[in-house]
Order: sequence, then structure tokens, then C-alpha cells
Amino acid sequence: SHDLLMTQQALIAYSIGLMGLIQVKILAPGFYARQDVKTPVRIGIFSLLCTQAMNLMFVYHLRHAGLALAIGLGSCINASLLYMALRRQEIFTPQPGWRAFLTKVVVATVLMSAALWLGASWLGQWDQGGMLARSGRLLSVIVAGVVVYFGTLLLAGIRPRDFIRREK
Repeated sequence: SHDLLMTQQALIAYSIGLMGLIQVKILAPGFYARQDVKTPVRIGIFSLLCTQAMNLMFVYHLRHAGLALAIGLGSCINASLLYMALRRQEIFTPQPGWRAFLTKVVVATVLMSAALWLGASWLGQWDQGGMLARSGRLLSVIVAGVVVYFGTLLLAGIRPRDFIRREK
């Protein structure tokens, strides 16, 4: 149970930076396509220094979860700086309506997170019951999260086709 708790703490800390990690993978090629390797490397070095500073700040209080949190926040810094550089160099310009679309997706994500959080408390102790019962409880929480997320998007007027990029 102790190992499970420690793993849970690390995963929660990592999850904070998951979007940053994904965005770095999306944004950095914008520079590489223009033969600009220096900008993402400079930003990466700065982000690494920030990550190391956060490691020093967090590890004393949060232990291993502090290391995971520092990595996640460092990736968010990296992604934010890459995004700002793309905007400043006018390599990327958001299309009209992106802010409203993003707001709807964020609201759906927050509501899904709340549903998963409540569902996780309903799961109770993971080691209770047989494998089929545990799997069933977990599957029901996952299905509830999916229903809340896509239901919210549908109520907000977003359809699956809205996620498909159309060439102009």
C-alpha cells in the first residue's frame, strides 16, 4: 500500500506537466521546419535550469513527487516559451474562434476531472473484491468520465468534426 501511495503521488505530480510535455513535441518542430535549431535549444536549456531550481525547492518537502512536479512544471515553462517565440516571430497565428473553442474544451476537461475524482472516491480500496469486481468499478468510472467529457462538448456545441483540421 505504501508503494501504491508513493506511485500515486508521483503520477499526480507528473500529470500537472503532461500538457506541457505534449505541447513541446508539437511546438518545437515549428522551429526545426524553419532550420532554426538554436531557439528551441536555448529555451530548453533555460527550462532545464528552471527545472533544477524547482527540484531544489520541491524535493525537501515533496520528496520524489517534488522531482516529478519540477519536471512537469519545467515542461510547461518550455512549452510556454516556445509558444511565445512562435507568436513573436509570427510563425504561428491562431485562427479566429480558437479561444472560444479552447474554453469549451477546458470546461469539458475540468468537468471530466471532477467526475473522475468523485468516481475514484467511489472506487474505495483497490484491493477490495475480486478482479472482475475491481475491473468493473474502474471501467464504470472511466465510462463516466468519457460520458461527462463528450456530453459537455456536445452541450457546448462542439462536434467531433470540429477537431478535424481543414486546409484552406
